[in-house]
Amino acid sequence: MVKIGNIELPDYPLLLAPMEDVSDPPFRRLCKLHGADLMYSEFISSEGLIRDAMKSRKKLDIFDYERPVGIQIFGGDEEAMALSAKIVETVEPDLVDINFGCPVKKVVCKGAGAGVLKDVDLMVRLTKAVIKSTHLPVTVKTRLGWDEDSINIDEVAERLQDVGVQALTIHARTRAQMYKGHSDWSHIERVKNNPRITMPIFGNGDIDSPQKALEYKNRYGLDGIMIGRAAIGYPWIFNEIKHYFNTGELLPTPTIQDRVEAARNHLTWSMDWKGERVGIVEMRRHYTNYFKGIHGFKEYRQKLVTTDDGETLFRILDEIQEVYSDYQIESS
Repeated sequence: MVKIGNIELPDYPLLLAPMEDVSDPPFRRLCKLHGADLMYSEFISSEGLIRDAMKSRKKLDIFDYERPVGIQIFGGDEEAMALSAKIVETVEPDLVDINFGCPVKKVVCKGAGAGVLKDVDLMVRLTKAVIKSTHLPVTVKTRLGWDEDSINIDEVAERLQDVGVQALTIHARTRAQMYKGHSDWSHIERVKNNPRITMPIFGNGDIDSPQKALEYKNRYGLDGIMIGRAAIGYPWIFNEIKHYFNTGELLPTPTIQDRVEAARNHLTWSMDWKGERVGIVEMRRHYTNYFKGIHGFKEYRQKLVTTDDGETLFRILDEIQEVYSDYQIESS
C-alpha cells in the first residue's frame, strides 16, 4: 500500500496526470471509471485564483466520485502560492500538488512551472509557503532539471522532502526537451534508491502500453506511475495495465461500441459541466483520439468537429456505431 498523508492508495497506483485543457471533471470521470487510482485537476494559476479569475475558479470543481483527487497550483510568488493554497483548501480536495514541471514558455517566463528548476532555493521557499498555509498533504510534480547539463533532481527531491512534501512525481525529461526525445527514468530510479528518500516516488513519461508499464515497473522499482497523453481518448489504459500486471494478458482492444459510449459519456458530462455550447466546442479536441485507427473516418470526424447541436452529435455517434458495428480495430 502507498500512503500520501492519510490517503491510502493500492500497491503501485496509476495516476492521471494534470493536463491543461484535458484533465477536467468530465475527462477525470472517464479515467476514474476505467481504473485511475489518483487524479489531479488541470494546473491552476495562483495569481488567477487570487484575482478570482472565472476560468481558474472553475478548475476547482471536484466531485466525490473522483476521490482521491488533488488540485494542482503553480506560481512564482510565495505569498500568492500560500493564499491560493488556502483558497484550494476550501473545496476540500484530498491533497494539494505544486507544478514545478510545466515547460510552456508563458508559464516559465513568469518564473513558475519548470522555470523554478533554475532556482532550487525559490522552489523550496514556494513549497514551504504552501505547506504552512494548508493542513492538506502537499505533493510536487517536476522534471529532471532545466537541461541535460543541469539535472538537479537529486537535490530537489531531498530538499522538498526535508520541508514536508509527501510525494514526488518526476517527469523523466528536462525542461529543454519539452515533450520530445527520450525520457530517462534512470534518474528517477536513482532518487528512489537514495536511502534518505522515504516519500513515494512516481514516474511519468512515455508510458503508453501495458507492456511498457510492466517493463518500467520491474526495471525501476518506483512506487507507481503517472499517465498523461496516452490516456487522452483512451481512458481504458488504466484497467488494461492493471489487468496485464495481474494476468500477463492483454485485454481486447476497445470496440466501436466502447468508443462511442465513451465519447457519448464524455460529451454528456462536458455539456452538463460547461454548458451545451462550451461543452460541445471543448469536446472537439477528443474525437480524433477516440476514433483513432479507423479507416475512412474523415467524413464523420469532420461532422463531429463542426456540429453545434448536442442532439445532432448524439445522432452522429449512433450512426457511427451502426455503420462501423462490424469493424475490427487493430491494437495500437
